[in-house]
Amino acid sequence: MRFALMIEAQQGLSYEDQLAIARRAESAGFEAFFRSDHYASFPGDSDQTTTDAWAVIAGLARETKTIRLGALVSPVTLRHPGNFVKLVTTVDQMSGGRIEVGVGAGWNEADHVPLGLDFPPIKDRADLLEDQLAILHGLWEEKPGWKYDGKHVRVRRGHLVPGPAQVEGRPVGANGRFRPRIVTGSSGSPRGYRIAAKWSDEFNLSSSSPEVARKAEAELDEACRAIGREPRTLTRSTMAGVLMGRDAAEVGRRADALLAAFGQQAESGIEWVNERRSRWILGTPDEARAMVKRFADAGIERIMLQDFVPLDLDMIDLMAEELIEKV
Repeated sequence: MRFALMIEAQQGLSYEDQLAIARRAESAGFEAFFRSDHYASFPGDSDQTTTDAWAVIAGLARETKTIRLGALVSPVTLRHPGNFVKLVTTVDQMSGGRIEVGVGAGWNEADHVPLGLDFPPIKDRADLLEDQLAILHGLWEEKPGWKYDGKHVRVRRGHLVPGPAQVEGRPVGANGRFRPRIVTGSSGSPRGYRIAAKWSDEFNLSSSSPEVARKAEAELDEACRAIGREPRTLTRSTMAGVLMGRDAAEVGRRADALLAAFGQQAESGIEWVNERRSRWILGTPDEARAMVKRFADAGIERIMLQDFVPLDLDMIDLMAEELIEKV
């Protein structure tokens, strides 16, 4: 099993907070650091500080050395696909080739309306996402002069200089050049599976149990075979909430801190945590490793540990010690 750290940066985290977390994850041995891409603040207080994901990732690209970086995921509605591919390619060059590109159709209207951003119906957003994925592949992989006619986007004389950083171990495009890994995902929809089979290097299942992951595995395999793709060329991952402690008392203290951040009343705290045991990496190290094994048995190859108390740097160290080093 491979592990990435994922944070919900819209929980009031400044750039300096995120830098400290990313550096701790890097030193602890996480292979990648992902942050959310939201402008609205949640859960908890809706007036917390928020930051732009790609401005932050650009800063982290210069202030970290080895850890891979990305957003999980960037809604296509926040940035025009042509702007997005140029932005990501620039940050990839700044990082020396450490960017992974997570993209999605977007789901949260509150990220859009207060800033005057359009939030069309889901069908239109999914169509735009397919345009974005075609443009990522086309401008990274095709010869200059590439053209494309999509549902919402038209490209003529396609040309991108410089292209992505050329780093061994990355996916190789149709032009024989390396490019960033592309991650898409969903909670499990047929169109999401078809999009992943056609365009993605990795499918990320969001906040789901191992049982749901096992079912998704079969549907992803079917979607890949339907277009002649070998199913195992599509990496399977999940984003799972995480809350760990060295013993039950420490788990309880961290649960209290998490619930306070979420604005939950103490009376509902135990019930709130117990409701998530079927899909979170939650509890003592032995309990956490048992859940990781269940995900592995369901076919998951990488877990994005979704950390809702990211300023607790000691928990980052604990996850590294008890999961990365022992699983």
